[in-house]
Amino acid sequence: MDWMAWTWPTAIFFIIIAATLVVFTVLAIKFPETPRNGVLGIETTRGDRLFITLLGSAFINLAWLGMLSAPQWGALIVCLIYAAAVFRWA
Repeated sequence: MDWMAWTWPTAIFFIIIAATLVVFTVLAIKFPETPRNGVLGIETTRGDRLFITLLGSAFINLAWLGMLSAPQWGALIVCLIYAAAVFRWA
């Protein structure tokens, strides 16, 4: 990790993302799903909703850093609520 100046929190973040992708791949193989229409008006699968959640969470964290001086834990809570909403209604 020294050659990229990574920190352990950064490495853990990418490990969690990789593990999530593996879990979603296994779920897609074991429990195939049909796309569903949600609030967005487009057909989405489990993987699509994961991508929308990750992309939205990145923007939430960037906005949090840019606009608020509150601890980043607050952004995590907002992201978890956002993820629950996307997986429920999108």
